[in-house]
Amino acid sequence: QVQLVESGGGLVQPGGSLRLSCAASGFTLDYYAIGWFRQAPGKEREGVSCISTKDGNTYYKDSVKGRFTISRDNAKNTVYLQMNSLKPEDTAVYYCVADFWNPIYWGQGTQVTVSS
Repeated sequence: QVQLVESGGGLVQPGGSLRLSCAASGFTLDYYAIGWFRQAPGKEREGVSCISTKDGNTYYKDSVKGRFTISRDNAKNTVYLQMNSLKPEDTAVYYCVADFWNPIYWGQGTQVTVSS
């Protein structure tokens, strides 16, 4: 059984940081490209970041480049999203997904709220 479980969301002030975790089970990280989508109220769901299973190359949505960093720990079968310099427009429910480029599995989502 495939399962993706996110954690690490919360409420932070603008300029603050959060680290999201996605624990995967039922497969290893070399099988699917694991990434993150997000959906803000009243807006469409959008891809944020992913990490390649083949070469470790990363993808970032333009608006988060230089602020977010995606990484993985194969031993723990976990993908992380370090989010720095957070802005109010980053407020959304963040979802871990597999495969990022053709999503099949979704986590339950974790709320990130950036507000003063």
